[in-house]
Amino acid sequence: MLARLSNVRTSCVNRWTALSGLSSDGVLYLLSAVFALVLGWRSDQAAQWQWGYLAFAPYLVAALLAWLLSHRRVRRVLSARVAIVVLVMLGTVAIPLGLEAHWRHAQPEIGVIARSATSVSKGKDPYRSYMHDGHLVDEIPGKPAYESFFPYFPLMSVFGLPTALTHKGKGLTDPRIVMSLMTLMASALALGLLRTSKERKIRIAQVLLALPTGALFLSTGGDDMPILALLLLGVVALQRRSNYLAGVSFGVAAAMKLTAWPMAAGALLVARERDGRPAWKKVGLIIVVIVLATVTPFVLHAPGAFISNVFAFPLGLAGVTSPAASALPGHILANWWHPFKHILEPVTFVLGGYFLARYFRKHWPLTLSQLLGVLSVVMLILMCVASATRIGYVIYPLNFALWSWVCQDKTVKTLELV
Repeated sequence: MLARLSNVRTSCVNRWTALSGLSSDGVLYLLSAVFALVLGWRSDQAAQWQWGYLAFAPYLVAALLAWLLSHRRVRRVLSARVAIVVLVMLGTVAIPLGLEAHWRHAQPEIGVIARSATSVSKGKDPYRSYMHDGHLVDEIPGKPAYESFFPYFPLMSVFGLPTALTHKGKGLTDPRIVMSLMTLMASALALGLLRTSKERKIRIAQVLLALPTGALFLSTGGDDMPILALLLLGVVALQRRSNYLAGVSFGVAAAMKLTAWPMAAGALLVARERDGRPAWKKVGLIIVVIVLATVTPFVLHAPGAFISNVFAFPLGLAGVTSPAASALPGHILANWWHPFKHILEPVTFVLGGYFLARYFRKHWPLTLSQLLGVLSVVMLILMCVASATRIGYVIYPLNFALWSWVCQDKTVKTLELV
């Protein structure tokens, strides 16, 4: 059975690698069109189903265009692929984002970020709500209980400042506009500095920005998108051994959301100076300074509320049902037997730590590609065992796996010496 599965996998990989760049693009855009149509048909969230119907046609047109060009002699294939990516982003990000920002249709986190920015702009603490004796303290009137929590670090509030300062919650002040601009700028800088082939840069741009793995989140509520873009910039900085840029990129991401912490911590294991000496102290110091400078005032003001919002709520331990609770193994098991909510994650950390230690010892010193591969698996496991997480977090292991593949390119070692 295992041999048969291995043969099927090998056959699929061989067929995929045999496709030309335009042909593989066509397949990805066609699959994206199918996904968008199904999402539009099945989703019960306005922001998602509207995006699905709006994005279906652009993906389908892109698939047809890529298929037609793949059967013609195109002189500048790379330019054609980049042009299609740009057109796809216009049709699946720019237009849906503009319309949904005007309609005020978004995922709940957009309103949460905007309200936190309003609190910060008025000198108030965004961590206002927490559970006490089974009751929610300082619940926001007229909102579901889960929207009273701010499950991010304080720096995430910057995306809501245009809304807070102008008192306008739609149009150009929508937090998604600011998130998308930051994502595009960080991604463009990262791709410009990345040492790999142009073909692989295109694939990274597709997965991060143009396919539903990026476009859906940018349009509907992508607080993870600037995090991923900053992590990519940090990875590229590690590849180029630009440790100050790596520290700042990982530090800013870690000062926004907990999901950046595995990559920020892992970076310390592979950070190197240009002469090969370890640079974990330099990178780590920058990360710690940025995180402490932005977090400490809020922790000192209300440590209990901070822990309840940033740690307990995302882990499903705050006593409030989160809309992020997708039907993944951790959530299913926690509903079946409540103590699993408190058992699964600690057991996973202990067992995972043991196997990670063995892997690191066997493969030390780690390469950047190996680190990204490990983090891809780690993020996937954490996503599956958490009692309150969303399926959308799959974009982290997916991107990490892609970056791992790109960074193991043999040409990278040659380019590092240039």
